[in-house]
Order: sequence, then structure tokens, then C-alpha cells
Amino acid sequence: MLFVLRGSVLPEILPQLLLTMAFAVMVTLAHGRLFAWKVSLNFVPFSLIGLTLAIFLGFRNSTSYARYWEARVLWGGVLNQTRSLARQALTVVDDPMPAKAFVYRLIAFVHALRHQLRGTDASDDLACWLESADRARLEGLRFQPAMLLLMAGEWMRERRREGVLAPALAQTMETHLGYLTDMLGGCERIAGTPIPFTYAVIIHRTVYLYCLLLPFGLVDSIGLMTPVVVTFIAYTFFALEALSAEIEEPFGTDANDLPLNAMSESIQASLLEMLGERALPPINEPQNYLLI
Repeated sequence: MLFVLRGSVLPEILPQLLLTMAFAVMVTLAHGRLFAWKVSLNFVPFSLIGLTLAIFLGFRNSTSYARYWEARVLWGGVLNQTRSLARQALTVVDDPMPAKAFVYRLIAFVHALRHQLRGTDASDDLACWLESADRARLEGLRFQPAMLLLMAGEWMRERRREGVLAPALAQTMETHLGYLTDMLGGCERIAGTPIPFTYAVIIHRTVYLYCLLLPFGLVDSIGLMTPVVVTFIAYTFFALEALSAEIEEPFGTDANDLPLNAMSESIQASLLEMLGERALPPINEPQNYLLI
């Protein structure tokens, strides 16, 4: 684990880490002098500030992880609810033959949700699962997943009018569609509400000032070991700050973000198996992801 780079934030923070180490080396060689002025600091203020800074970093890290974990729970709920809807469409409807179109709309919903959260184009994925009339209804819409849920509800309405879906069973299926709407809204809330920028500004400024002043407080007591200790402490603070910034947006494509491609394809495979299809493509995800 000491030498792992894949998924580590070290490549991201390496420039500022090297800059901090170089500055600590200069302070050590100058014996804590800044031109003709001897900067007289000891470890006491750094102990007090360091404790406060660690608590603040811990708070931001916990907040970022809470967003990450909530996003994972929401996508787990998408899997559960789409499975329930597919099962009900195949079992509680008297004629299960039209259920394939309904399940395909659920698969399209999953892919459309992923693309909306990442701000990418869903056209290629939707073309695999929707008829041309359905794709035309989605053309140019900002909130395609919401429209796909509406289209799934319309399928239920048609089955109810045909008399193959009892109203009580339709209400049960509508409950699951409502849960999917809640999960869609939860994902949109996370994607559209970042952690207030002022937190990042305060932490960033405090961490950098702390690490640049730290050599002056240590050089008189530990001498040549000052750059080593300063670099290690700077790595801890820089890494925590970078990790918090990385996972606070869980729907991105960084190594520690949620692997939405693999999760979407997993849900897709699960629903297709329920339809009786066996020749399924492998589940793929870009190589930089750690969580599959």
C-alpha cells in the first residue's frame, strides 16, 4: 500500500508537496531566518492550530463521504425498484408479452439517469432500448429520466385500459415508480448542491499557511529533520483536502467516484435476465475506477 498510485491522490498533490518540501529545505538551510530577520516560532501555536485544522478537515471529509454514501444508497435503490417493477410487469399482468417494452424503458431510465448526472449525451444508449417514437419524445429534453418514468406509467395505464392489469395492482406498481422518482430527485439534489465553496477556501488557505510556517517552528528543535517532518504533515493535510474534494461529487469519473457505467450495466443485465435473455455483454468500466 505504500507504493500504490492507482486511486491515490498523491499525483494530484505532488506539485504543492514538492513546493512545501523545497521551502522547508530553504528554511532549514537558513536556520529559520528570513533575510536578516530570525522568525522565532515554536511548536505551541502549531499544536493548537493543527488540532483545530484536523477537526475541520475531518468535518469536511465526513460531509463529503456522507454525500458519496447517500449517492450509493440511491443507486442501490434504483436497482431494487427496477427489479421489483420488472418482476411485477412479468407476473401480475395477465399477458406478460408487452412487458418487454416496459422493462426496456426501465433500462433506458437507468442509462438516462447516469448521463444526466454526468452531463453527457444519452442518445446512443437510449437508441438501444427505445423505439423511434419514444426517442422522439425525449429529443431535446433536459430531464429525460423523468420523462421515461412518465412513459413507464403510460404503459401501465394502457394495460389497465386493456383490462389485463387490475387497478389495485397498478397502484402497487405506481408506488415503485414513485420510489424511483424520489431516487431521481435525490441524485439531482446531490449533483446540483455542492458543499459551500467557502469551506474549501478556508481549508485551502489554512492548510497552506500552516505548512509554510511550520518549518520555522520546527527548525530550532529538530534541525535537519525539519523537511522530512514538514513534508509528512503536509502530505496528510493536502491528501485529506484533495480526497474530500474528490468524493464530494460522487457521480464524476475520478478513480474514487461511483462506477456508474458498471452499475448501469449491472442493472441492465439483471433486468434482461428476468426477461429470459442470456446472451449478455460483459460489464465494463474505465480502467481508472477502483470500485466495480
